[in-house]
Amino acid sequence: MTYLAKPKFHHPALPKNALGYTRRDYEGSVSTLCAGCGHDSISAAIIEACFELAIEPHRVAKLSGIGCSSKTPTYFLGNSHGFNSVHGRMPSVLTGANLANRELLYLGVSGDGDSASIGFGQFAHAIRRAVRMVYIVENNGVYGLTKGQFSATADRGSKSKRGNVNADSPIDLVQVALHLGATFVARSFSGDKEQLVPLVKAAIEHEGSAFIDVVSPCVAFNNHPGSTKSYDYVRAHNEAVNRLDFVSPRSPIAVNYAPGSVELVEQHDGSVIALRKLNNEYDVNDRLAAMNFLEVHADKGEIVTGLLYLNPAPEDLHDHAHTVAAPLNSLAEQDLCPGSDALAKINASLR
Repeated sequence: MTYLAKPKFHHPALPKNALGYTRRDYEGSVSTLCAGCGHDSISAAIIEACFELAIEPHRVAKLSGIGCSSKTPTYFLGNSHGFNSVHGRMPSVLTGANLANRELLYLGVSGDGDSASIGFGQFAHAIRRAVRMVYIVENNGVYGLTKGQFSATADRGSKSKRGNVNADSPIDLVQVALHLGATFVARSFSGDKEQLVPLVKAAIEHEGSAFIDVVSPCVAFNNHPGSTKSYDYVRAHNEAVNRLDFVSPRSPIAVNYAPGSVELVEQHDGSVIALRKLNNEYDVNDRLAAMNFLEVHADKGEIVTGLLYLNPAPEDLHDHAHTVAAPLNSLAEQDLCPGSDALAKINASLR
């Protein structure tokens, strides 16, 4: 089951925003992801951001592809428009929807497998075309739906739950977004609510292509070699007539650290990632400096988080394509089919 409705009753004392909505009005169905999954923290950040910005839910169009990450739009903004596309094609569907109706706020949610592998081309073209959107990648470095194989963002030298070592170079989607001209680029950690919520709010308000890469640990594949209670050990020694998976509940990982500092975060499997929060003096308008900053700290094994780049004068796909301002479904017949005289003028201009 992937859909569980939440009770509709609210406590009368719940805080309300400028529209009179509570946070519950921005929620969706009950999450069926693994307990402690970082993706749920990202959903909570989106809910909080939309609540604080007092966004009308029906003005949002949320789109996704395939994967654990792409299930999450079910769990937030239940009263918004939604479309779950095929694997890797979310950016293309979002682009088409945006061209048809620019009045909606487009929120694309994807994963590292969905965007960095099969959908890498769609991701690249949506960014380079300057589609106005909020594009969030929930990045856990594995294919969570198919037993934790490495994704294209897995770091070289990282180990799978079976002990395999990844020998391939990773795709850094933040660097790719910077190269392709995204006008808002950020990275965060799913457990850092104090950083992630403001980033999502800023991305929503940005009038261009906004990309946020969120490191979101997968709790389902944290069992380690040598444990007699691990999934692999039990399966290897089990003679049962069937084979089942059970993921034990975990607590979400949360961090809180000062700007300019480095925090070592231990994940559920015992591995440690180093997170660096940007200094307040960091120049977010220098794209080349951002790219160099990322490379320098990547060599140190650190994951840089925060707002990495912001273009204060973003461009939009509609400006390039000279599209009409009104949604296509609101145009009259004479606007969509202006007649033979208009066609004759167009043909004459081409001669």
